[in-house]
Amino acid sequence: MIYRVFSSLPSFKELEFHSGLNILIAKKEAGATNKQTRNGAGKSSLIEIIDFLSGADAEKESLFRSEALVNETFGITFDLCGEKITTERSGKEKSKLHLEGNGFLNNKSSITNTEWTTLLGEKMFALHNLPKTEGRKPTFRSLFPYFVRRQRSGAFTTPEKHATMQQPGDLQIALLYLLGLDWQIASEWQRIRDREKTLKELKKAAGTGAFGSIIGKTSDLRTQVTIAEAHLKEMQTQLSAFRVLPQYSELESEADQLTRKISDISNANVIDTGSIRDLETAMHSESPPPIAELESIYAEAGISLPGVAVKRYDEVRLFHESVIRNRRDYLSGELESARERILARDQEKQSLDERRSVVMNLLKSHGALDQFSRLQTETARKEAEVELLRQRFSAAEQLEGTKNELDIERNRLTLRLRRDFSEQKERLSDAILAFEETSKRLYESAGSMTVDETSNGPQFQFPMQGSRSKGIKNMQIFCFDMMLMRLCAKRGIGPGILVHDSHLFDGVDGRQIASALKVGAETAEKLGFQYIVTMNEDDAFKETTPGFNVHDHILPVVLTDAQEEGGLFGFRF
Repeated sequence: MIYRVFSSLPSFKELEFHSGLNILIAKKEAGATNKQTRNGAGKSSLIEIIDFLSGADAEKESLFRSEALVNETFGITFDLCGEKITTERSGKEKSKLHLEGNGFLNNKSSITNTEWTTLLGEKMFALHNLPKTEGRKPTFRSLFPYFVRRQRSGAFTTPEKHATMQQPGDLQIALLYLLGLDWQIASEWQRIRDREKTLKELKKAAGTGAFGSIIGKTSDLRTQVTIAEAHLKEMQTQLSAFRVLPQYSELESEADQLTRKISDISNANVIDTGSIRDLETAMHSESPPPIAELESIYAEAGISLPGVAVKRYDEVRLFHESVIRNRRDYLSGELESARERILARDQEKQSLDERRSVVMNLLKSHGALDQFSRLQTETARKEAEVELLRQRFSAAEQLEGTKNELDIERNRLTLRLRRDFSEQKERLSDAILAFEETSKRLYESAGSMTVDETSNGPQFQFPMQGSRSKGIKNMQIFCFDMMLMRLCAKRGIGPGILVHDSHLFDGVDGRQIASALKVGAETAEKLGFQYIVTMNEDDAFKETTPGFNVHDHILPVVLTDAQEEGGLFGFRF
């Protein structure tokens, strides 16, 4: 129960509350103009203050970090497990709260906001008894907003969500816990969603961009791995059979010299072979001129050279024959010399070739130490390349195979949820009947709450005639919240308060507003919780209902729009 809400701000209108139904009215004064509005009177600000003092984050856009309020302190006095506690907090020191009557923390005068929410979670929702498991768990700040809904967070759109941006996993974990069902199933569902989100991002990255070249497709990588492994095996076989020859460099140099010598010998033989061919041709073509031609030449010489003494013809013929004979002897000697040189070179070439064959066989069957080192380095590089390909192949397989695994996990969790609903049939029935009972007191055609076991976790639906109407949707939220109060009272958990903003009654028929206030008052009295409502005056008194007088529950402090000081803070900012 909340006893009072106060502030260090001198103009702030301190509010005191009592048990049961409490209605804070925003009144439109007779002198107010059409341009003045009660939207700035501070009705929703009361909800913001209660939420702020219950450990809500105070971001830059927070009301309490505005220039007008950042230095002011706000406080609340309330019951926590039977002990009356007063806590204060300011936007300037948003991470720290000051406490009075805090026997839970050995009478410390201050506490951090994190410690405060942990304490509230333990005392209000028994969160300290949660099993130590991985994954998301219900927290105080995921549960408490169902009991103090904020218009700013979009809490009045659908019953199962207390914020527009609330994710499926958060609401499923919170509601299964509040309903007394197995919330760990919802936690595991959220882990699947997280994995699916990561998988989707990885697949997107693998399909495009630089990441695609890092992973690749399974089919392509399978081929690459197969080929790379085969090459690696060949290199490893070569490495294991490698024999190091210390004189490898000297033998390699000798082989080069032998090759050059054999080449030189071959070139010389080619030259001598050509010479032999020329000499043989010359020998065949060497023959003396005919005797008749010699006689003719000799006779002409006597006529052409009269008076010159000419040797006898016989002497000339003998000289001619001697020249021819000497010429043949010379050519024959040159030919024999060339043949002998070729024979000698062939013998040398054979010897050199035999030595080169020995050297080449040694080089072929052995290797140098630096070659062995290079082969080792290349083999190690290939091993690293193959391992990287294997990892990429494994990652690609996981990317393409994880979806099937997640589908199997979803089916398993669906069966597990269905089994839990069957085992906890009584608790689920209590929730359904509580919602239906409250709805029946507001409308002739009662609405209902269904909880389906889907492949994406429990899905909450609220079929009701005319549910597209804004007013009827809001009354679905009212029925849902009253259902939660019933179940929490039965289980002995919860904050013991329920706070509804005037936005809950937007578009609601006057008769349903009166009925809702009556139901809220009677339910609060029966279950022993406090129900705080902020309303515009014309909504509160639009209709009446038998057996209920709204005036009995209106707080003494009334907000007004007639003057600037008429609002909760006493000024406009």
